[in-house]
Amino acid sequence: MAPDASGGFASGRAIHYMKAMAIFPRPVSPKSALSDLWSYFRENRPHKWPLLGLSMAITYVIIWTFVVDANRNTMPTRNKIIYVQSWDASRSDAAIILQQKMDLAKSEAALQKRQKQMQGWADAFGIDWRTEEARNSARRKEALKAINAQLDSRLAKAEAADQVSPGTRQP
Repeated sequence: MAPDASGGFASGRAIHYMKAMAIFPRPVSPKSALSDLWSYFRENRPHKWPLLGLSMAITYVIIWTFVVDANRNTMPTRNKIIYVQSWDASRSDAAIILQQKMDLAKSEAALQKRQKQMQGWADAFGIDWRTEEARNSARRKEALKAINAQLDSRLAKAEAADQVSPGTRQP
């Protein structure tokens, strides 16, 4: 289809898809819509009031959910104080390694406690965890043994270095 003399495809006579659309369809106007609603409420129907109550309750719940969600977690949290351990700058490598060994033991105890809680939940839900736990605890013990051996060798080196030069600290 070639453009007409004015340069546009749809210029000239009015085409049906180019007509302006009304907001409401032809037979409906706000006045007729309200009169139709009022006539519906005047009719005596057995389920009119329960359905009206249900629709109002559902609408209320939806609006209430949006309001609650909009007001939740909108305020910034108060300043949270994070305490950090401060260490003496002149402490020896041996003291550092001993602290690492103590921290490793604490974290392992916390892990064991958490695993006992999870095993209780697994028992409550009927999940078989004992075979996995046996295999994983054997692996964990091997890993802890290797980590402790590495820390012990580093501790021995650090103590030997401290005995050689007690006044100076190596980087």
